[in-house]
Amino acid sequence: MRLLKKKLMRKIKAVFIDRDGTINVEKKYVYKIEDFEFIPGALEALKLLTDNGIKIYVLTNQAGIAKGYFTEEHFQALTKHMINACEGENISIEDVLYCPHHPDGIVPEYTRHCLCRKPNTRLMEQVIREHGYNNDELVLIGDKKSDIDAGIKLRIDTYLVLTGYGKENRSSANATHVMPDILSVAKHIICDP
Repeated sequence: MRLLKKKLMRKIKAVFIDRDGTINVEKKYVYKIEDFEFIPGALEALKLLTDNGIKIYVLTNQAGIAKGYFTEEHFQALTKHMINACEGENISIEDVLYCPHHPDGIVPEYTRHCLCRKPNTRLMEQVIREHGYNNDELVLIGDKKSDIDAGIKLRIDTYLVLTGYGKENRSSANATHVMPDILSVAKHIICDP
């Protein structure tokens, strides 16, 4: 008699999601509310994650602040707009984590190398520590190699989406999974963790 082993199902408790090119249409340094546009299916994806009890942390590099293209106040106003749109769809965003730094900036207080700019992992490490997540309970979703590299450093599963810069980063990013968009990722996480 042959015994079949049951597949051990792991439960994803939280996702780190890049913003530009993953949640919203990549338009290079988006900071004006009128320029912010959700990628088709992004709200549905975020709702699917929320409805399944998965915590959402938006994780974004915002070099435009260091480079003087916009201010932190501009970023905060756009973030509030995004969160309000999500709340209108009953989507819960736990936090929006961002790095305003860049070594080639022109605004002195933001011009530096730091540990919070992806592919560095300080922002994610703080969330993991504060909430006691295990690595196998987390995934990272993004459209750039720097996103994927951050997930690899933390030893968590990664999803490269082919929106934003995903297609041009596909050959260099060593993601666990490659998917067309964030909605495909959400369905994969829910149906086949």
